[in-house]
Amino acid sequence: MKTALVIGGGITGLTAMYYLQKLKKDQNLDLQLILIEQNKQLGGKICSVRTDEFIMETGADSIVARNEGVMPLIKDLQLENDIVYNETGISYIYTKNELKPIPADSVFGIPTGVKSLFSSTLISPKGKISALKDFVTKNKQFTSESSVGEFLEAFLGKEIVDNQISPVLSGVYSGKLNKLTMASTLPYLLEYKNQYGSIIRGMSKNKAKFQSSSNKKFLSFKGGLSTIINRLEEQLGDVTILKGMKTNSIKLVQTKYEVTLENNHTISADYVILATPHDAAQKLLNNEQLDHEFDKLKNSSLTSVYLGFDIPDHKLPANGTGFIVTENSDLHCDACTWTSRKWTHTSSKRGLLVRLFYKSSNPFYETLKNMSENEMIQTALKDIEKSLRITAQPKTVEVTNWNNLMPNYHLEHHMAVTSLSEKMSEQFPKVILAGASYFGVGIGACIKNGKQTAEKIVNEIRKA
Repeated sequence: MKTALVIGGGITGLTAMYYLQKLKKDQNLDLQLILIEQNKQLGGKICSVRTDEFIMETGADSIVARNEGVMPLIKDLQLENDIVYNETGISYIYTKNELKPIPADSVFGIPTGVKSLFSSTLISPKGKISALKDFVTKNKQFTSESSVGEFLEAFLGKEIVDNQISPVLSGVYSGKLNKLTMASTLPYLLEYKNQYGSIIRGMSKNKAKFQSSSNKKFLSFKGGLSTIINRLEEQLGDVTILKGMKTNSIKLVQTKYEVTLENNHTISADYVILATPHDAAQKLLNNEQLDHEFDKLKNSSLTSVYLGFDIPDHKLPANGTGFIVTENSDLHCDACTWTSRKWTHTSSKRGLLVRLFYKSSNPFYETLKNMSENEMIQTALKDIEKSLRITAQPKTVEVTNWNNLMPNYHLEHHMAVTSLSEKMSEQFPKVILAGASYFGVGIGACIKNGKQTAEKIVNEIRKA
């Protein structure tokens, strides 16, 4: 009998174990399955907090519906009837003390045509003219490993990047655009530039693709995202799950791995999936030859503040779902989702529920991280008062701090992961790194990675 051990009970680890169990049954494999999670509950950054009126997500609030592997897993788990989709509406950028709409005919703030460019109220006529150079300037130097910020600025100009594109993309990818690669963000922009000679023309030619995905783009569940975590746990009937159990070390002993837990209990495994943050994996492996690559992987921090009010949702601007904040604003937050508007299932009585995000890339974060929870809440209330003119006191508050736990895909990330994977094959064969630290931060990417990791192990078992 072979043993496959997963360390980490977040969405990647759970998905990997789900598919290992499924493949074991389908292929009649003699395989023991064990999952270890140091926390007392599974889910990692996915956790739905419920009150009598509101549902609040402490981590991600949705899954990108079109990502490969998402719908097949949901159908396998028989959760189709629990799905809810986001309401669509106007997204705003808060700039110069007011909310201005991001042009509806744009993707991540990037124009999908000349009309989209000239309809923007976020950039000046001079900035719009500057962006037209995209149609005549050729790409002679940029590759997939180039900075997406430098790439966009070279062809569209600094003003549209600073005022319209950067706030959106920085919000999505939790980092400064000049420190993010094309490969880790929007690689198709490079393809469009090279194929059509223009980013805007490429966006226009592929407009139908983006329009078709604009409705029902994101999904959650009636009871919150924890629904998928709970269902996965229910389905793992052939798996030994050890919760509230910390792993201390992993060592190769002859042909198997000896995994030592905090109670000094030892588990022997043929295959190990490390579905933990990269720094936790580095500590467990404790191998100097891997430290150079591990040290190149970076995390950032995020504080999320939910505020639930006993005032009607329609107090918000019409057709809006939230706003992003430009740099040098009088607000301290980086973004605000109007949760009760975007996700109607989160507010049973249609009371107003908003969520503010504070990121470590913001200079104010150094002050913020030393605040008490009450000070943090007061800061959030001031941001709501300035942006939405709401002065009411909240009836529900939920503050979550993700300290140094948000993967940051900087310029050297892809190369570091590639090199690390090669060294892992040499130093720790049959130990596989998985999860958001390496292969994509969204839930959809984690589901895909978990499934692929399970398939890799089963293929190896079949070959043996």
